[in-house]
Amino acid sequence: QFKTVLPKGPRGIGVDRFINTVVGAVQANPEILECNRATIYSACQKAAQDGLILDGREAALVKYNSKAGPVCQYMPMVRGLLKKIRNSGEVSFIKAEVVCRNDEFSYNPGVDEIPNHAPDWFEKDGERGDMIGVYAVAKLKDGNYDVEIMSYKEVEKVRGKSKSGSDYNTGEAKGIWKEWYNEMAKKTVLRRLEKRLPSSSDVESVIRHDNENYDLSASQEKPPEKPEVKTKT
Repeated sequence: QFKTVLPKGPRGIGVDRFINTVVGAVQANPEILECNRATIYSACQKAAQDGLILDGREAALVKYNSKAGPVCQYMPMVRGLLKKIRNSGEVSFIKAEVVCRNDEFSYNPGVDEIPNHAPDWFEKDGERGDMIGVYAVAKLKDGNYDVEIMSYKEVEKVRGKSKSGSDYNTGEAKGIWKEWYNEMAKKTVLRRLEKRLPSSSDVESVIRHDNENYDLSASQEKPPEKPEVKTKT
């Protein structure tokens, strides 16, 4: 069944390789076996449809606790999203980077094509400081650039919508957000930039599946109420 949905051609994935990555993902995170088996299969099927391997870099299996018990969800990672955007043929270059407090960073929209980012690689003890933001740059086929920048607070707001992003009691990062915060931040800014890039069915499929990892209903803002009109009597 995996073989029927895995992508074919030069960029395809062999079914044996895909199954081996599934086994590796479960061995690396045995808690996955606590999940409902149907959800494990469904998560793997979605990864196969998107042509991403479950190696923790292109995509991962994540355990959620639901009212019905533990369930498994497929989560595309930053490398997987970059892979699908590059393979779409709509952009000639794309990257995402984290900005730390000790880095040099400047960007003047309308004047600069891309941000000027100089990480302080040799700061004492190799510390670049806390993350203060993240950005993504894409060069389109016509030569124009598109840039998206997000502050740390904006990334935190997105983490708050993630089903696996926060500890219920403390509100602190947990799970994949705790282990790979910078990578999740990069994926967050790439998701926002992707909305402005030329559409691709493969990329849209990855985003659609990734949306299942977020409580998007909580992000819907209520429309402003109409002001009360007082009339003279």
